[in-house]
Amino acid sequence: MHGAPEVLSTLADRFDATAFDAPAGRARLRLRVIGDRDWDATVEHGLMRLAPANGERPDARLAADPATWRRIADDVRGGMEAFSRGKLKIRDDLHLGVGFLAATSGMSGPERLVLDRIATEHGEIALMQAGEGDDVLLLHGLGATKASFLPTIAALAGSFRVTAIDLPGFGDSAMPVGAGYDPPFFARAVAGVLDALEIERAHLIGNSMGGRVALEVGFEFPELTGQLALLAPSLAWLRERRWAPLLRAVRPELGLIQPAPRIVVDRIARAMVPGGNDGWSAVGVDEFLRGYLTPRGRAAFYAAARNIYLEDPERFWGRLRELQGEALFVWGREDRIVPIGFARHVRDALPGAEHLELACGHVPQLEAPRETHAAVRDFLVRAPLLTPR
Repeated sequence: MHGAPEVLSTLADRFDATAFDAPAGRARLRLRVIGDRDWDATVEHGLMRLAPANGERPDARLAADPATWRRIADDVRGGMEAFSRGKLKIRDDLHLGVGFLAATSGMSGPERLVLDRIATEHGEIALMQAGEGDDVLLLHGLGATKASFLPTIAALAGSFRVTAIDLPGFGDSAMPVGAGYDPPFFARAVAGVLDALEIERAHLIGNSMGGRVALEVGFEFPELTGQLALLAPSLAWLRERRWAPLLRAVRPELGLIQPAPRIVVDRIARAMVPGGNDGWSAVGVDEFLRGYLTPRGRAAFYAAARNIYLEDPERFWGRLRELQGEALFVWGREDRIVPIGFARHVRDALPGAEHLELACGHVPQLEAPRETHAAVRDFLVRAPLLTPR
């Protein structure tokens, strides 16, 4: 570490391997102090080593100005706060970038963010966890990862033990070829996660596809399910699906083949997402591409998307009417993926459910975090799980 800036040396000295997870067993993080040279923090065998950056491609990149790095080094909470405010940029692999912040925070109490993986019958599942209290499990949307719930973990960890997972086929979790990647498959995977973590019952928060998975857990495993907070959840289409016959004939395993070069896929993905080169949007595209640019990740994405489109509406809406427990639905008035018009059908099927409409799009926890998390927290604290751990 000779010659490294003092702020980076301070962080490296605080490195706690128990909070850091490197799926490949080794990780290279490029740390940029704007206006100075780049440094590589290499993690291997539980140790972190700092050295001047070389030509090797890093697994993740973190960049901030000197004053921000200094605040991060001086305040154990500084890293995640700087990231959430946009003062610290993390690109490429958010699992490793956030893992670096968690492992160098110096925190040791229950509020400490920990990144880990657990073994389940569906393979290894990657997760982030913080806090203590009743358990809350966070389920991301199609093409997203647990990273889309970082603000939610920060908002709820003071009252709950919050765990965000990468569903099988996404992020850093196992990507089994030929798996169903439909709601029953994901619900069984969630039940396996709860079993592996020795959680008897948990509140579930799901965004988009994750909301549909949370509902399936409620349908199939009501004994495991507390309150359901559903953020712009994917629901079975009620209008005509003209592409259904074609999609039924196309196998998602074709995703194992990628005809387009990486640079082309990257350019298309960022062009399709407003602000795809900056802020949370850029981070989200990074996370999407990290999975999609692998054969198994593409196959999982196509299979899950196909299953969302092909879901039988008559069966889904009939089952929704029989849902046990309490549910909160959060809708975005500007959501073009799950239009707010679905709220009327949910009210017909579940007259006792609560609803919140916000001036946002499809990802309320990122687009309207203050209102979303206040409503979710108030909703969850009204019904303690009352299960011993």
